[in-house]
Amino acid sequence: MKTVSSFIYHNIMGWKFEGPMPRIKKCVFAVVPHTHWMDFIVGLLIRELIGVPINFIGKKSLFEGPFGWFFKKAGGAPVDRSKRSDTVEAVADLFREREEFRLALAPEGTRKKVDTWKTGFYYIAVAAEVPIVLVAFDYGKKTVRFSEPMYPSGDYDTDYPIYLEFFKDVVGKVPEYT
Repeated sequence: MKTVSSFIYHNIMGWKFEGPMPRIKKCVFAVVPHTHWMDFIVGLLIRELIGVPINFIGKKSLFEGPFGWFFKKAGGAPVDRSKRSDTVEAVADLFREREEFRLALAPEGTRKKVDTWKTGFYYIAVAAEVPIVLVAFDYGKKTVRFSEPMYPSGDYDTDYPIYLEFFKDVVGKVPEYT
């Protein structure tokens, strides 16, 4: 699969990597921008190319119907947004229970343009005491860029501008949603 993924990613799509390849056992990958369903395909290719398991959570409806089995097999876990629950602690428990766990999240929480990110990715990392790795999907430059792992300070208002700066000038698949 790695050879096929590499051929698709590098030769057909013409994409490249920038930044350090993440080689840590536990982290939250904050992937921005998330503007199109194609981001999921790019993510699957990247996961295969870097050779490490990466999990994700998604709205419950993704895991129902004819493709539900695929999202589960791809490492996904459903989240019921209609229930009031402590998702942050539940996901932090997954980090504590497992020797190796990497979680990819789109802080925007949707594929549409947003003014501010949802903070769950941040507070999951704080509760689980794991670093955040920023991942930019830049369709304008056909590049996926990784940051160094960064441990959150616990003060979101201080860390958020640093994260935003990493994604400055990054263009999503649907540029008007970036």
